Amino acid sequence: MIRKRETLKIVLLLGALSCRAGFGQDAPPAILQIDVENLVQYIEDTSDLSKFATSPSVTPPTSVKNFAQHAGIADIVAVNGQPVKGTMTRTLRQFMLTTAPNPGQALADTTRGAVSLDTYEILDTAGNEIGSIITAGFAGGVPAAGAPLAVTQGNFAIVGGTGAFLGARGQIGNAVISPSILLARGASMTEDPSNRRQNGGGKIHWIMQLIPAERPEITITANGPAVTHSSDFTLVSASKPAAAGEVLSLFMTGLGPTKPGVDPGSPFPASPAAIVNSPVSVTVNGESAEVLGAVGYPGAVDGYQVNFRVPSDARKGTASVQVTAAWIAGPAVQIAIQ
Repeated sequence: MIRKRETLKIVLLLGALSCRAGFGQDAPPAILQIDVENLVQYIEDTSDLSKFATSPSVTPPTSVKNFAQHAGIADIVAVNGQPVKGTMTRTLRQFMLTTAPNPGQALADTTRGAVSLDTYEILDTAGNEIGSIITAGFAGGVPAAGAPLAVTQGNFAIVGGTGAFLGARGQIGNAVISPSILLARGASMTEDPSNRRQNGGGKIHWIMQLIPAERPEITITANGPAVTHSSDFTLVSASKPAAAGEVLSLFMTGLGPTKPGVDPGSPFPASPAAIVNSPVSVTVNGESAEVLGAVGYPGAVDGYQVNFRVPSDARKGTASVQVTAAWIAGPAVQIAIQ
């Protein structure tokens, strides 16, 4: 999918004519709804390590006392409605914090069920790694101040990430899907987790307000956005507009890791092509465009080429083009369509 054009190569490699919208500013938050299923919290209800993970059937815990430790596992099934694979894990210590405790509960000025460290490792549907997100905070109770309105409980900070989410921060809580649906199933730590999906568990919508360390941004040249006609790699402009149904190439930064990967700070190779391993989408005037490929541009560091087809029904005039990678949207640019 890559064709070289020396003028664009100079723009990407040297950055002499390029800039980023919002350079030097934090990227705005992205909202990620992460759906998990089969969430089971295995409660440490025995001190006999030889009994851990041995019972093949559903095994309720023998006791759920305060200060108990839980190990949770769930399947990540979708992000923002897009099917994915992945695993959520959690290490949780129960506290039962409340302002009016019953015997065994903990007196506090806040109401929280537990403190938890959670990880979300997200894969595409083929099983390729996209990235992981790590959170820590309080389970149960009211949402964090300023949380998205869809959040109904939980107060967790996003403390980091890897892959497409390297350096991410922000906050997260969860939304109750239905009062009749379990958020998690409690099980004895003697239950065999190899039967977790067969035995079943809970479902949760996690709502992340994620601030990425970097977002996708289309390169801006002295003559406008680096969006070109794929036929000859000349810039799309008012004098040479794009056409509905035409294949265009855009050049940008911030699409994250590729496969095969490169060492940090190293340029992308010409062969084999460094394919972006995060889901990449392009919209034209808010309408989804067909993405034909997204790769690291050969010789560039954090420079990428994305080929896409303008929707066949795109209206004439000035059009807004926006790229999203790993569910993180970049700023839109304007191009002309005839």
